[in-house]
Amino acid sequence: MARKLSLNTQILIGCALGIAGGLYLNGQTATPLAQNTLYGAKLVGTLFLDLLRMVLVPLIFSSIVVGVANLRAHEKMHAVWTTTLGFFALSMALAIFLGFGAANLFRPGEGMHLAMFAEATQNFQARQMPLPDYIAQFMHGLFQNPIKALASGDLLAIVVIALILGIALVIGGERYKNLRTLLQELQELCLLIVGWIMYLAPLGLAALLLQLAATQQAALLGSLLEFIAVVTGTTLFHGIVVLPALLWLVTRVSPLRFWRGAREALITAFVTSSSAATLPVTLRCVEQHLHVKKDIANFVVPLGATVNMDGTALYEAAAALFVARLAGIELDIAQQAVIFCVAMLGALGAPGIPSVGMLSMVLVLQSVGLPTEAIAILLPIDRILDTTRTAVNVEGDMIGSLIVQKLTSADKNA
Repeated sequence: MARKLSLNTQILIGCALGIAGGLYLNGQTATPLAQNTLYGAKLVGTLFLDLLRMVLVPLIFSSIVVGVANLRAHEKMHAVWTTTLGFFALSMALAIFLGFGAANLFRPGEGMHLAMFAEATQNFQARQMPLPDYIAQFMHGLFQNPIKALASGDLLAIVVIALILGIALVIGGERYKNLRTLLQELQELCLLIVGWIMYLAPLGLAALLLQLAATQQAALLGSLLEFIAVVTGTTLFHGIVVLPALLWLVTRVSPLRFWRGAREALITAFVTSSSAATLPVTLRCVEQHLHVKKDIANFVVPLGATVNMDGTALYEAAAALFVARLAGIELDIAQQAVIFCVAMLGALGAPGIPSVGMLSMVLVLQSVGLPTEAIAILLPIDRILDTTRTAVNVEGDMIGSLIVQKLTSADKNA
């Protein structure tokens, strides 16, 4: 009996076929065959993106509410979870600033103007406004009628509403357990639907890549290689310099001592590209090699595997600027601030499955009106970048557990 190909293998084959078909049609787009093929590819690619957008709002809303509400189980560990969330927010903020800094310094994608993004570029330019007006509109848009925000797909307002509701559920306690259960079931249903949509991913991505390869020049490959180098180098800098520096400043634990104790988990994360799959190894390293107390490790590390995504946040910030330049758009400070908020808040409660990583990227792009078709460019290189960023995600969880233990024990001794 023939063994069924995994979804990742099917996606890889679909991407390869899409690129091959697009290269074959490149330069002959005026022929009837090419025009009909591109028309069909546009229909399929648009359908795939629309299906992702369909499930994006309920999934993001339910995931963030459930992620915040789950903190209720640890209400007696107030100092631990507040310190944990504080560290996670700081480390992700530093990662996003690094991503922006590297993307603005090296500027991968500059000078490229992809034809398939032309319509999105026109829509984006139509939305441009002076900086003070943009900031005022941004602040006004944070707090909206929840029904209106959900119906119109205003993602930043949805994230804020979900955060507030999640905090209210934590404070409300057992009175609202039915609502918590309902939202958790909504999240599980959305993930089930995402699983169905992902069966179309090989065909949808093949269609998007066919359009891209048929209408663009080979210069895009050089831009992609530059982007890979910038993101990988910046992610390594965050993991080798920034996070160990935070660890040493707070705990005086040397980077070498940390890496000796953490190497098994870091290698596993690099190979599997999954924080969730690495979780048992991470817990063993944190407790046995780094000597973190069991109660702190059992809270910080699993929570970090869901909430703390330094490498992912850095990648999304850099990717948004890269996509903007491919579309011939320059994002201003206010728009980068929107991406900062969405990349950070979008990590809350995001389940650890690859398809949700794609949705997270759609969320970031859509928040500032960038073309979501760009996931066709980003997904084929995602597996290359995912190894390093997952290792840094896990490293952040482990360093966080050491820092939380040091700070909370200092509070008790005070």
